[in-house]
Amino acid sequence: MAANIIPLTQRPAWKALQDHYHKIKDLHLRSLFAEDPHRAERLSVEGLGIYLDYSKNRITDETLRLLLNLAETSGIRARIEAMFRGEKINITEQRAVLHVALRAPKDASILVDGANVVPEVHAVLDKMADFANRVRSGDWKGYTGKRIRNVVNIGIGGSDLGPMMAYEALKHYSDRNLTVRFVSNIDGTDIAEATRDLDPAETLFAVCSKTFTTLETLTNAQTARDWCLKALGDKKAVAKHFVAVSTNGEEVAKFGIDTANMFEFWDWVGGRYSYDSAIGLSLMIGIGPDQFRGMLSGFQAMDEHFRTTPFEKNLPVLLGLIGIWYINFFEAETHAILPYDQYLWRLSAYLQQLDMESNGKHVDLDGNVVGYHTGPIIWGQPGTNGQHAYYQLIHQGTRLIPCDFIGFCQSTNPLGPHHNLLMANFFAQTEALAFGKTSKEVEAEGVPASLVPHRTFEGNHPTNTILAAKLTPEMLGKLIALYEHKVFVQGTIWNINSFDQWGVELGKMLANRISQELANHVEPKLEHDSSTNILLRRYLRLRSAD
Repeated sequence: MAANIIPLTQRPAWKALQDHYHKIKDLHLRSLFAEDPHRAERLSVEGLGIYLDYSKNRITDETLRLLLNLAETSGIRARIEAMFRGEKINITEQRAVLHVALRAPKDASILVDGANVVPEVHAVLDKMADFANRVRSGDWKGYTGKRIRNVVNIGIGGSDLGPMMAYEALKHYSDRNLTVRFVSNIDGTDIAEATRDLDPAETLFAVCSKTFTTLETLTNAQTARDWCLKALGDKKAVAKHFVAVSTNGEEVAKFGIDTANMFEFWDWVGGRYSYDSAIGLSLMIGIGPDQFRGMLSGFQAMDEHFRTTPFEKNLPVLLGLIGIWYINFFEAETHAILPYDQYLWRLSAYLQQLDMESNGKHVDLDGNVVGYHTGPIIWGQPGTNGQHAYYQLIHQGTRLIPCDFIGFCQSTNPLGPHHNLLMANFFAQTEALAFGKTSKEVEAEGVPASLVPHRTFEGNHPTNTILAAKLTPEMLGKLIALYEHKVFVQGTIWNINSFDQWGVELGKMLANRISQELANHVEPKLEHDSSTNILLRRYLRLRSAD
């Protein structure tokens, strides 16, 4: 059931924010900082080694008070407790939402249908650690007796984006004697390029599919199996070169994988929240069990911070509320995630799925069409690369684009002046976005009058600055949990289900139908709309011309 009987936009807390927005929407950050020398000290918070400066947002003390009131009256605290208790808050699928159980300490108790799931979680983690150590030490060997030197993760969505992002983020901590790759795209180029320079006798595939029926994953897995057997010749080799992350032992066995090498996870973990489960097996092999557990401790620390910290100092709550302010009152359509660390080059792609699949919903918990915007479009890429690509639009374009800047005080690869130069850009960009450059300042530089408009920067572009000491496994866990819970906060306020993804299913269903038509060598009778029919006929004609 919905958390509130009164529709969101009719609640007093929402109406108060609307009235307040009209009063302050034209305030400029230049004025807000000039009037309050201590603004940055007041509008910042530190927790778990993460410093969040949210002073460069178009908010006042009153804005913050009203947003916090919205949080208090939206049932966030009760819904947090319901999630941690294992209640089935994913109402459309009647499932608990317990990614927090994946990183709970061994002595915790989290119940699903009356059973404590934490012992199961740690049993799987221990099994993963044992297997990862055997691969990393060379104890696990391929069919011909060669040591495994390559690990290829086959999955899609959360079974790919999460472990791939985390592996790239933590590559500094990985065993460089191992090559770890990720395959997800049904495009044959993906699996072809991932395996082209590998030796099948030295390659291990981790096939990640809860049902072991996912079309893209199983197609890629079958291609990998064929590639492996073409070189090794014996079907018995499959058991030494493939492991599964799945719940479907029957299908895993049919594929030829020994079910003793099947690593389980549960239906109370959504795919986009799952890389710290057995889905992260390839990641654990790459970075080692100790580093993986360090990452889990970071997740767990942020979980506890989110569950217990007062909202005015609660990192995920503050990020979520600030996002609500821009999405629903300023009508910002997108949000940029800008990490100033090359290792985080896949973070924005990962957060796209986390946020957009979770909160890309148009009906509330009772099935009523919402009368307000929900999830934003998430985008971005690392550091100075973005500055030379799309920052122009953020600085001088016509759209309001709130941004999160993520940076670290220490480099994992300290080389000469590189890190100081990187961070100089990090700090400069938030300053430039906030304060811009007035036409008078441009004129004072002697710029010709005809060029002044082109070199004027309005500023007043909002940013959050997230600063930590260093990118470590533990810090990565904290950052990812920070965004997981931010999404939760926003979904709760919007009164939507952040934990289903029915929008993913329609395209899959139609693709299955069309794939059967394309498999025929004779042009089938096509019964789609006229556009799709024409496109399919053209494709069939040109395909046969190869």
